Formats: sequence, C-alpha cells, structure tokens
Amino acid sequence: MKYLFLYTILLVTSYNLRAQEVKLAILKYNGGGDWYANPTSVPNLVKFCNTNLTTNISTDVPAVNIGSSELFSFPMVHLTGHGNIILSPEEAENLRKYLSSGGFLHISDNYGLNEYIRREMKKVFPGIDFIELPHNHPIYHQKYNFAAGLPKIHEHDDKNPQGFGLIYKGRLVCFYDYECDLGDGWEDTEVHNDSNDKRQEALKMGANIIQFVFEQ
Repeated sequence: MKYLFLYTILLVTSYNLRAQEVKLAILKYNGGGDWYANPTSVPNLVKFCNTNLTTNISTDVPAVNIGSSELFSFPMVHLTGHGNIILSPEEAENLRKYLSSGGFLHISDNYGLNEYIRREMKKVFPGIDFIELPHNHPIYHQKYNFAAGLPKIHEHDDKNPQGFGLIYKGRLVCFYDYECDLGDGWEDTEVHNDSNDKRQEALKMGANIIQFVFEQ
C-alpha cells in the first residue's frame, strides 16, 4: 500500500505540481555524521522554487528516518552531512524500495561524506555504480541553464565540482553533488557569508533538480 501511495503522489505531482501541495524531507541516518547540517537550506530552496518556478511545496521540511514507512510520503528527499553514515540492512532495503517505486534522493556532500555515502549506497543498489552525468544531461538544463555542469559553491580540496547519478531501470533515482556543496549555498546568507551570485547559482541549480524530479 505504501508503494501505491508514493506512486499516486508522483502521478499527481508530475501533472499538477503547481496546484497540489507536496512536501520534501531531510533524511535522518545513523553512523555519527551530522545529518542535521544546513537546517535552513531546504526550506530556503523551497521558497525559491515557489517564487521562481511557481511550485506549491510546503515550507515545513521534516526529518524522516531512512527505515521509516513515512519515507514513502515524500516524492523527494535530501541527505547531507560531513561524516560517517551507516545503513542497516532494513534501512538499505527500505531506501531501495522507495527509490525503485518512484522516489528520488538528492545527496549533497558537505565535505567528508563521500567515502561513506558511496559505500552505503552500494548496500542499496549493489549492482549499480554512481556515474558522472554529462554536462548535457537534462538536470542541468531545466529553467536554468548550466552549460558547464554543477557550479562551484564552496572550495574543499581544489577539485572541480561533479554531479553523479544512480540510474535504475533507465531512470535517474539519485543525484549526488560532490565538491560543490549546493546545500551550503542554499543556507541563510549570514551562515556562510556567500555572495549573492553564489547563492543564486546554488538555488538555481537546486531548482533545476526539483523541476527535473517532478517533470521527468
């Protein structure tokens, strides 16, 4: 029944995103990493999308456990942090069912998450590897055009930003921004003192992700 509920949400939102209010969520995980980092980021992204994409997304963004049946109430969820993440077998199975049933996961490496999230996502989809999405992928060309792929929001290790995806049965089910830190760019201005240009780049790319998810 929960899978049918998620399918119904996605069917409604794909055709009626601007009329039907939907909710996004933050994923809460175990392992010691700070899943709660960037508390203002997703609410700010939602406000930006509601203004600039005329979407109708709730500004109430709850935290949901990966292993909870509540996960299936949200067509898109966001995961971030700086450190370790550990998925139990039950959590990995729940996330796999969520993603294979039509859900979408956005991961934003806040610095230090990379080795752990790659390890744990192999529990979710053992036979699927992250692939770097080409710059002509539709996720970079929604309302806002990013001809060179992900914008560089925060400097970590002097590397170029990369956008990786997990593709299940021909559908992009997870988008992972690395060496980019979109979530930091969505936060309130005073948190990181980013320039307005950088915040706008981050918010516009975030809006592209949301538009891609609901209209693919």
